[in-house]
Order: sequence, then C-alpha cells, then structure tokens
Amino acid sequence: MEENAMQSVASQTLIDIHKLNLYYGQFHALKDVTMDIPEKAITAFIGPSGCGKSTLLRTLNRMNDMIPGTRIEGKVAIGGADIYSKEVDVETLRKKVGMVFQQPNPFPKSIYDNIAYGPRLHGIRGKQKLDEIVETSLRSAALWDEVKDYLKRSALSFSGGQQQRLCIARAIAVNPDILLMDEATSALDPISTLKIEELAQELKDKYTIVMVTHNMHQAARVSNQTVFFLNGEVVEFAETEKLFSNPRDQRTEDYISGRFG
Repeated sequence: MEENAMQSVASQTLIDIHKLNLYYGQFHALKDVTMDIPEKAITAFIGPSGCGKSTLLRTLNRMNDMIPGTRIEGKVAIGGADIYSKEVDVETLRKKVGMVFQQPNPFPKSIYDNIAYGPRLHGIRGKQKLDEIVETSLRSAALWDEVKDYLKRSALSFSGGQQQRLCIARAIAVNPDILLMDEATSALDPISTLKIEELAQELKDKYTIVMVTHNMHQAARVSNQTVFFLNGEVVEFAETEKLFSNPRDQRTEDYISGRFG
C-alpha cells in the first residue's frame, strides 16, 4: 500500500497491524497489510469476493489457525500485545474478540442457555449473576422485549434476524473488547438488516466493531472508516465519508462506482 493510501482516522488505536502477510499453502492471501484500527468505532472492510477482507478479519481472533497450511508473517497487536505471541492463550483472545458470522448460528439450546454458555465456560455459575448477564446481553442486542417471556424456548424457533441478534448477544455476554461481524446481515431480510445496523451504531459506544460487508451502501451508512481491499492488498483506508465522496485511488473510484466487483 502506498504511503498516501492510508489517511489518519480519529480516536485511539486499539488494533495495530503491520506488514502482515498471510499464506494458505503457496497462495499469498494477504500482502503487506498495515493499518491502525481505532477503538469504539465501526471499521468496514469492502472489496470484491476473494480480495482478503474476511481473511484479515479472521486473523484478529486467530480463526485462520484452524486452516491447515496457514502461515503468517508480520505483526497483529491488540492493545499493544502481539496476539500471535507464543504466550497468548487463544481461548482468552477469543473471549476478548467476539465474532458474528454470515449465517446465524445459535446453539440448539434455549435462548437462556445460548447466552449463559460463554459465562459458564469462564467460571460463572451463580443463577442470579447468570440471569443478570442474560438480561443485560439481550437488552444490549435489542432483543430482550421480544424474547423475555420465551427464554426457555429453543433459539432455533426464532426468525433469522432474531437469531442473528441472539448471536450478537451471545458474543457480548463474555464482555469482549472487539466485535467482529463477517457479512452478518447478508442472509437477512431488509428489516432485520436495518435492526442489526442500528444495533451496531449503538454498540460502538462500548465495543470496537470491525465488519466485513459486501454491501457498499451498508458501509457508507454504518461505518466510521472504511478499508478497500483488492487482491489481498489494502488499496485505501480513510474516513468513510471521504473514501466514498473523494477516493484518492482510481481503483477505489472504479469499485464504488460499479465499474468492477
């Protein structure tokens, strides 16, 4: 990425990525990616399919570790700590860096047990405390009023939009610092999508949100800053309004104007 491809963004840096290269076997998926992602804001990753945006998202909670043949060079630090250090406990990292996937994936358990699962895993057992976490998490995910009378019902019996908000509630039940959203609305109807977007706007006051979206309009509506990827490289990283209204790179202009992608 050229020096002028990245413009300064507001707020304090939480995630520091420097000269990151990632390989799947012989395939060079991410190439010299460098960026600072600010805390308590929404950063959107956009670009055509296969450009590396989801791969980079998965480096932030080491989900790529599960893919055989993955090799990483460079630095990814959260709060100043290198998350690829041998001393890092990956389970603890994933508690701090929650993730919501493209397809809603609630456990085949009750609403209550979906939310309580993470806190129980991390040693919380008292019913009163769990009740409090379940209610707080569902309220934070704008779901409490819809499900408070059905907490023992299977999560799989609810709509896709409700299931996705449940997955957000489940992610924040363990009090993460970062919430990763990998095309979290692409399987949802427009009304559910709007609810998730409104929810993300509310949650950024408490959490740092990094979202991959195939929908440029969504990035423009929701995010504070946007990163445009192409062929595993960062082409441009700027405040969202600047990137969409006055892109500095012709490739960004061509993509957002629909000339390719």
